Amino acid sequence: MNIIHEKCNLTEVDNTGLPRNSYVVTYSHEDKEHHDIVVSMSTVEIFDHYYDTYKAGLQKIGYTKGTVNSKLWQSQQPKKPRKK
Repeated sequence: MNIIHEKCNLTEVDNTGLPRNSYVVTYSHEDKEHHDIVVSMSTVEIFDHYYDTYKAGLQKIGYTKGTVNSKLWQSQQPKKPRKK
């Protein structure tokens, strides 16, 4: 599981540049509603992580509007320069 954006706006969920296997997680923490964009192969893994962290604060796990293949999305991430 990889958290792409933590405590983001819902407008970032509509980004089609996200991978297909990305999810938006809605949870409440300290009486505030937050949204995270997460990449995972399994929703069970996401549920386990957020339930262990926030217990009853977990509200919803849904899909983002990402259309990029997850293998190709990884290659779009900035790479660290190689040391010579």
